[in-house]
Amino acid sequence: MLRRLFSTCYAPKPGDSAIRKIAIIPGDGIGPEIMSSTLDILKHIHAPLTFKEFSNLNINDKDEISDLKTFKCALKGTISHMVGEGPGSPNLRLRKLLNVYADLVHAFSIPGIKTRHQNLDVIVIRENIEGEYSGLEHEVYPGVIESIKVITREGSLRIAEYAFEVAYLNNRKRVTAVHKANIMKKVDGEFLKAVREVAAKYPSIEYKEMIVDNASMQMTSNPWQFDVMVLPNLYGSILANIISSLAGGPGISPGVNIGPDFALFEPGTRHLARDISGKGIANPTAMILSSAMMLRHINLPHFAERIQNGVFKTIKEGKVLTQDIGGKATTYEYTKEVINNITH
Repeated sequence: MLRRLFSTCYAPKPGDSAIRKIAIIPGDGIGPEIMSSTLDILKHIHAPLTFKEFSNLNINDKDEISDLKTFKCALKGTISHMVGEGPGSPNLRLRKLLNVYADLVHAFSIPGIKTRHQNLDVIVIRENIEGEYSGLEHEVYPGVIESIKVITREGSLRIAEYAFEVAYLNNRKRVTAVHKANIMKKVDGEFLKAVREVAAKYPSIEYKEMIVDNASMQMTSNPWQFDVMVLPNLYGSILANIISSLAGGPGISPGVNIGPDFALFEPGTRHLARDISGKGIANPTAMILSSAMMLRHINLPHFAERIQNGVFKTIKEGKVLTQDIGGKATTYEYTKEVINNITH
């Protein structure tokens, strides 16, 4: 008879074992490869999930978007688009259509990955649909281009509320707001006003502010001072990539784009990695850990724990690792090792 001296019990609501519908958006570049690895793992643990793939998702197809919205939850790879020309980013357009206004990236050290800094654990909360990503650009005169940065009180308040909510519910001690209000006094000033207003509601959480230039330097020299960070769109994209790099690179940190009605889980750094696409050597860890984050989100915590522990054990043992973290394994070999290390 199996006896446990210390144990916990997850008390589900009646019916919590019901099948959850998950949308799959493979994306481009290495997206389909790391998505395939993640699905192999999700199927291996027999989580109560069913999947529908949205290959070549057409952002302009209203029926397809309406169908996607019925899932409430998706795993996603990055969708490619032209740089410097052509229509706007389909990734940004999708975030707006789904109203996933908050981007959460969790960058943390994993024993077994050799990096300059160890013991990192930072959550970056980025406003996802305003700021420089508003998509308002036009040519005012030949050779003169104007891009409009839009920050609203409503958008700033809701991202601040989410950041402090994440900090409170995850027992985090500090929230740092990053800005450039010393120069952009109106737009970033409005952002800071909103964050300060929300911070006053959470007296148990330390609140700090930092100019984005300094925050970038501090991130590389003393990243341990950061706990939860809340930032406007562009700054959030940059700082999330910096901390993810410090934690091991683009293949490590999980993330989610989230709103009141939908959650879009994807790697914290959105890279197509076309240079290794199709070679079978991509690191699927960020997508796998994003799926674990998704499982917690849909109240399947023990399935999430099994996946995460399987990943951690594989990396700590160091026998089967992808090239980016010091090994020689293929994506398939690494995935198989994670599966072997998942407890039943």
